[in-house]
Amino acid sequence: MCFAATCIAQPLPRDVLAPFIAPPMSLGEKVNDEGVWQLLNSGGAQAGYVFETEPMAPLPGFSGAAINVLVVLDLEGRFLDVQLISHNEPIFVSGLPEKLFFDFFKQYRGHSISDSLVVGSPYGAGSDGSALVYLDGVTKGTASVRIAHESILAATLKVAREKMNGISTGPPAYPDMDYVEELSWDDLVAEGIAARKTVLNRDIEAKFAGTLWEDDDPEAKENPDAPYLDLWVIDLGAPSIAQAVLSEGGLEELQQFMSISTTDEPVLVIDSARHGLVTEDFVRNTSPDLISAEQGGFPIAFRDSDIYVELNDALPDALLGGAALILRTDRRLGFDPTADWVLRIKALRKHGSFQPELGSVDLELTHATPERFYARVEAVKPVPPWVDALRNRQADLIVLGVFLTALLAALGLRLNRLAGHRHFAAIRLGVLAFVTCFIGWWGQGQLSIATPLAVARTALEGGSYAFLLYDPFSLAIWGVTILGFVLWGRGLFCGWLCPFGALQEFAHHLGRILRLPQIEPSQAWDGRLKWIKYGVLAALVLMLLTAPARLDKAIEVEPFKTAITTFFLREWYYVAYAVGLLVLSMVLFKGFCRYVCPLGAVMALGGLVRGQDWVERRDECGSPCQLCKVKCSYGAIKKTGEIQYSECFQCLDCVTIHDDRTQCVPLILAAKRRPSEVAAE
Repeated sequence: MCFAATCIAQPLPRDVLAPFIAPPMSLGEKVNDEGVWQLLNSGGAQAGYVFETEPMAPLPGFSGAAINVLVVLDLEGRFLDVQLISHNEPIFVSGLPEKLFFDFFKQYRGHSISDSLVVGSPYGAGSDGSALVYLDGVTKGTASVRIAHESILAATLKVAREKMNGISTGPPAYPDMDYVEELSWDDLVAEGIAARKTVLNRDIEAKFAGTLWEDDDPEAKENPDAPYLDLWVIDLGAPSIAQAVLSEGGLEELQQFMSISTTDEPVLVIDSARHGLVTEDFVRNTSPDLISAEQGGFPIAFRDSDIYVELNDALPDALLGGAALILRTDRRLGFDPTADWVLRIKALRKHGSFQPELGSVDLELTHATPERFYARVEAVKPVPPWVDALRNRQADLIVLGVFLTALLAALGLRLNRLAGHRHFAAIRLGVLAFVTCFIGWWGQGQLSIATPLAVARTALEGGSYAFLLYDPFSLAIWGVTILGFVLWGRGLFCGWLCPFGALQEFAHHLGRILRLPQIEPSQAWDGRLKWIKYGVLAALVLMLLTAPARLDKAIEVEPFKTAITTFFLREWYYVAYAVGLLVLSMVLFKGFCRYVCPLGAVMALGGLVRGQDWVERRDECGSPCQLCKVKCSYGAIKKTGEIQYSECFQCLDCVTIHDDRTQCVPLILAAKRRPSEVAAE
């Protein structure tokens, strides 16, 4: 058993994590105590980070245990891989195919941490805008995948903040295509929009001074004041800037390129001196071998955009005759044109002629474009998961709310009239049919012992109870059930709101129609058998404390997942068990509910908070009248006539008898005495 102070999950060792990394990538060195590792590429250089979610964001699932996911993130903040390591989610342990859970995580691949990722479908027409990226959930398992998703985001953003502070975790800036400003070349230079770096021959000589290559550039020695590099950098993403720099034909070609690639940022680089921008080996549409860039300590992936550069005639003649390239980078990888970034030009020298040795130095230029030329998608903060869950089930919750309100009103305000209605049997069966079909099969609102056990586990470990909010449909039923504890005891849920209990009642009626012989245990055996459910509950609690990993299988003592959650579509032995209990109910009235159900044991204990004895009794009940006791199929009435509320399922049969002058023995006797008393007078 682990408690809050000792319940932090320990990161998995290298030998367990390494097989999850697909070649040619490999697991590098551990970088902290929370299970964050280096990701290495085939050359042994760092390519990103590998980490688990459980040590950093241990959000409890529906079993009370965290869902542990492996995340592989590159240095640009993209998800290279997301894989499920371990979980104890009841719906996937032995219900839905576990493959659905594993497949869910494949959707993260290729997305960036700057994307606004949410689980589900768009709610309403354009309610959240195009900034959100929707991941498909898993039918009947949406609550579990939401919990896993929140854990992934929490752990990933923690790593990004601590280890990747150069990566944007919000929507990047993009050119404002509606912003128009007349600009001249002088305006661009004055504001730094056109940034310049000039390196003279003597400057480059100073950089190579004292090295093997200090005498390998004769031209630099002969003309020390001549320019070696005259570099200009202009970001062409903003239409007003591009129009001021490019010719009409060049601007048209750039606009055509940008209409095809809406996420690329084009950057013009010009060198009007002798250094140049590329080597003889350069191939168009690839990364220039002499140019690199970074922002915030992380590399910017620039490539040639293969656009013919035709400059505006108004530019200085020196620029018109220089070497020019339009480079591109993907803004989705975190590049922010409005923040400082560094362009590096590599200056090369060779020493020797047969097998020359190569030397290089970096020449740097810092650049940023004013904010006014760009817009930003407002960082869409996804609504809290519980709000999203409410939205997704809005229609179901409205129907459920109307039903529960009507049921509570009928039982709370007009209980006796309901029980005495001449069509009460039909009304009750109609309610149970609705509970089975809508609450059970459609709404997946079958309550289970898994929830109280998960709450107990969370309480022991000091975790968060937020997981309860991920299934608002079931939570609403829990709320009404708990209210029912105070008003009536266990009967509201067990008698009116349990889908599998309703199925058993229908099975019982079918058995009666088929005239099957009924098993009616003696009072002594009935009393003994009712203790079984408390033993089952105690065993589950003991397992929670000693062997929680086995709890999910043990909970299968409940047939709810088979009969309600998966529509009997499971392994044959689970189906045989659930069907067997229904067949048993045809001859032994609701045998599972009365004798085995651990959730029923919890309900019985919860019913101890009942505020009143809501079933009316008379002095004659129990002595001499035993009719209610004989008619009670649950065996919830003692010989004394007292109601045993821990076993009462609120079927209202005794209420019907109590109010019926043709059935209630004390009322019949009283009616017979009255005429004789009148005659005696």
